[in-house]
Amino acid sequence: MATKAMQPKADEANRELLDGLNEDLRGEFQAVIMYRLYASMVQGPYRQELRTFFANEIPEELMHAQILADKISAMGGTPAAEAAPVRVVPEAKAMLETALQAEIETIERYVRRRSQAEAAGEHGLAAQFDDIISDETNHRDELRQMLARWPY
Repeated sequence: MATKAMQPKADEANRELLDGLNEDLRGEFQAVIMYRLYASMVQGPYRQELRTFFANEIPEELMHAQILADKISAMGGTPAAEAAPVRVVPEAKAMLETALQAEIETIERYVRRRSQAEAAGEHGLAAQFDDIISDETNHRDELRQMLARWPY
C-alpha cells in the first residue's frame, strides 16, 4: 500500500505521463494530416507510388491516436483536440524527408514515453509502446529506403 509520502511522486509521474501522451497524440494527429496532404499534393514521376504510400500510413497513425486518446481518458485526462503543426512542402523528396524526420522524432518521444509509463506503473501501456515503436521504426526504415536511391 502506498504511503502519503509516495503519493505526490506518483501523482507527478502520472501528470508527466499524461502531458507526454497528449504531446504524442498531437503528433499522431499531425502525422494523419501530413500524410493526407502529401498523398493529395505529391506530383512528379513517382506520384502514384508515393500517393499510395502516404495514404496507407494514415490508418496506422489513426490507430496510434486511438490508443493514446483512450489511455489519456482512462487515466482521467482530456485528450488533445489539436494537431502539432504540419510542415507543408511542395516537392516529393522534401515530403519524404519531412516524413522521415517526423518518424525519427516520434520514435524518440515514444522511447521516452515508454520509460515514463513504466515509472508511472502503467505496464500495459509500456508494452503497447513496444508495438507502436516497432510500427514507427518500420515507417522510418521504409522512408530511408525510399530516399536511399532518390535520383535527384
